Amino acid sequence: MSVPEQLRYSEEHEWVAGLDPAGDEAGDGIVTVGITAHAADALGEIVYIELQAGEGDTVEAGEPCGEVESTKSVSDIYSPVSGEITAINTAVIDEPKVINDDPYGEGWIFKVRVSEEPGDLLDSEAYDKLIEEN
Repeated sequence: MSVPEQLRYSEEHEWVAGLDPAGDEAGDGIVTVGITAHAADALGEIVYIELQAGEGDTVEAGEPCGEVESTKSVSDIYSPVSGEITAINTAVIDEPKVINDDPYGEGWIFKVRVSEEPGDLLDSEAYDKLIEEN
């Protein structure tokens, strides 16, 4: 399974795009968040997604901010970073299966203007080891 090198990962299987390798914010400080291909595969066909926060609301790193429901189970979505939500991908709300089809592209879930330096995010190598162990 593909683990893109340019992304950072949480132990709860969310990914973050837009951080440089040192973990510093890039550009405007807005990052994109989604769930990994590993998580999407483990969940099975995703049929429903709900976010508990909207544009302008804040999220805290490591805290639940939504749920994803599949034909197999319901799982929390955790924000991997702290900050203000600047956009929500309405395409995945309307058609959640997009996450299964393209988790690292069209299947992104929300964007966040990072308010503090991200903490315990994994690089692709460390995330690959995490999923191999499970």
